[in-house]
Formats: sequence, structure tokens, C-alpha cells
Amino acid sequence: MATTSKLPVGDDAVLKRTGKTWEQWFVSLDRAGAKKMNHAAIATHLYNVRKLPRWWCQMVVVGYERARGLRQVHERPNGFEIGVSRTIAAPAVAAYRAWADTKTRDRWLPKTKIAIRTASEPKSLRITWRDGKTTLEVNIYAKGPRKSQVAVQHHRLRDATAAAKMKLYWAKTLDRLRDVLEK
Repeated sequence: MATTSKLPVGDDAVLKRTGKTWEQWFVSLDRAGAKKMNHAAIATHLYNVRKLPRWWCQMVVVGYERARGLRQVHERPNGFEIGVSRTIAAPAVAAYRAWADTKTRDRWLPKTKIAIRTASEPKSLRITWRDGKTTLEVNIYAKGPRKSQVAVQHHRLRDATAAAKMKLYWAKTLDRLRDVLEK
């Protein structure tokens, strides 16, 4: 059985929602030949044959792929992806401007060239990261008039090592953003 940290949800949740434990799913999918199927084929099997709702198809497939060594934590079809968020004692509009305004951004993300591809003030930005290869999805959620949550998803990272490095980087960077906005 896979270690609990590799599975996307706990055994109790998967049993409650699908009628099977992780181990039962692993045995069932092994018998169906899932080790030789791609992600989409396994999900289709679960949907068509096992009649699972689509969201649970994805959960079971990811858990199976991780348990069988076919997928690593944070791995996606286009590389690796991580997410980090922080709640900040500042309005959503201030958090948005901290990303969108170069002068403000330089205070917490110095000397970093980024390309904002799309933006929806004060809710979100889609950004090409400084390496020109990976992308950021920044979502800002108002949690009240003077409180917001900033969530960063970093997509298309090359491997698990890069994902771990960027997860730590964004944790520290969002702490700096919080420090700047809360002064």
C-alpha cells in the first residue's frame, strides 16, 4: 500500500465516496490492467465500468498512479505544479496591485522580470515566470474589507526537485509580500 502522504485523499474519504478503500481500488485496477494504461484510459474505465463520478475518477487514478510509481506528488501531464497561499491583513485590491504595479512588486519580489499575460482586477493574474518556460496562476480572494488570501500556483516545473525548491521559494516570497502589505 502507498504511504498516506502520497494519496490525494484519505482512506475513509475514498471509502465513503466510492464504496472501496484505496487497497481495494489498487487491486481492482491492477486486475483491469491499469498499469499499462495511460491516465485518461484509467479514468474512462472508472467512469464507464465502475460508474464513479468524474471528480472521484480523477482522485482514484491519481492515487493509483502514485501508489504504483507511475506519478510523483505534484506531477501533472505538463510537468510539476505546486501551490502556496497566504492570508494577508490587507484588502484584495492592495494584494492585486502588489502584483500588477512594478514599483510595489519590486519591494517584495525585487529584480524579477515577469510577463503578465492576463489579469482581472482585483481577482487574478496569469503570468509567465522569469524563466520564460513556467507559468504562474495568482488568485486573490477577499476575506473581508481588510483581509485577503493570495494563492500562487506555479505550473510546468521540470521535476520534483524544482517543485520542492519553488514551493519553499513561494512560501518565503509570500511571507515578504505579507510583510510589505501589512506595514
